[in-house]
Amino acid sequence: MKRLYLQLYLTVVASLIVFAIAAGWLWRVLVEVAPPPQAYALASEIAQGALPPADAPREAQQAALEKLSARGQVNAALFAPDGAEIAHVGPELPWPRAGGQHSRGPWHRGRVWTLELPDGRWLAARPPGREHRPFAPLGLVLTLGLLALAVAVGAYPVVRRATRRLERLKTSVEALGAGDLATRVPVEGRDEVATLAASFNRSAERIESLVNAHKSLLANASHELRSPLARIRLAAEMLGADARPGLRAELERDIAELDALVDEILLASRLDSVAALDVRERVDLLALAAEESARIDAALEGERASVEGDPRLLRRTIRNLLENARRYGGGAPIDVTVGKRGGGVLVRVCDRGPGVPEAERERIFEPFYRLAGAREREGGVGLGLALVRQIARKHGGDASCQPRDGGGSCFEVVLPASGGAPGVPVH
Repeated sequence: MKRLYLQLYLTVVASLIVFAIAAGWLWRVLVEVAPPPQAYALASEIAQGALPPADAPREAQQAALEKLSARGQVNAALFAPDGAEIAHVGPELPWPRAGGQHSRGPWHRGRVWTLELPDGRWLAARPPGREHRPFAPLGLVLTLGLLALAVAVGAYPVVRRATRRLERLKTSVEALGAGDLATRVPVEGRDEVATLAASFNRSAERIESLVNAHKSLLANASHELRSPLARIRLAAEMLGADARPGLRAELERDIAELDALVDEILLASRLDSVAALDVRERVDLLALAAEESARIDAALEGERASVEGDPRLLRRTIRNLLENARRYGGGAPIDVTVGKRGGGVLVRVCDRGPGVPEAERERIFEPFYRLAGAREREGGVGLGLALVRQIARKHGGDASCQPRDGGGSCFEVVLPASGGAPGVPVH
């Protein structure tokens, strides 16, 4: 994944490298441009022709050098092949081959121009005050300014791209805060800004899902509460006129259904609102499953396995799975299995009911969702399996629905193991 700070850092480094290369190239082109070798040879011939022969008196050579220097307005020095100075004009200049150096190059030791004459003598020349031209600093500043401008122009698109994405993210956060829960941010690139945009989208999706779930919960709760309340109201009106023995039992059953509904709604709401479990202790799931299976005469097998969690909520999970299997299993035996799966603990409740279509195996875990054609006499309001998944996820696990060989369904809950004692098979 590309890092934003690496993009900015590499942009600066690349800009500096380009700056250095361009500055060096300009310096060489504008200040230290060397003529080709043919020009040196021609200049050497011309200089020797303008000077007396090598065996001429020093006075003649001095006069010729002064005349040559006056024409070019340069400081100059003439050296014998052995380095002895023959003549000079202006400040003394170093012998080009001093210290074992041999330079036919353009500038040598303080921008001194050197020529080796055909007869072995050396001519050194330096324009007076070349280093102190009054407009040289201004030209250098102008050159560096132009290069800095080029760097700024090149770096702007990269920096602007990053900041533009941050601005879009800021706008989306403000829109989400204003109540537009459908707001999402385009994920561009693979750096920290892209990761932040993806995190924002996941958070916004989760917030939208929670708000919609609460809206659906309230809407469906009011609808589901209406049925038992209507039956209770009708039974209460008929109780005085009809003393039918079963009427009181029906009334008590409706009240119990209403109590269970309110209890499940409150539990679902509490699980949504808390970030962590209030109670966390080691729980033996095999023991819990044995107690709940005995209540409805379900077949149990498996091995002892422990998890860390709330024993009351874990008991509620197993009970809801068994009640779901009893309600929709068609009266066939219910099989319960507790065992290890990878690094977790598996609780599996299987029935021989009509099964759940593949397209609806996720939707049955939604609050108040019922399969098409579910009969009212089967009871339930569609919160049992939703609570199973909520509780499982609060414990770091999950719940799922799988088809069963031979017909029926298997509901599985996988939870992280607590590292308890080794499993002991139970049949």
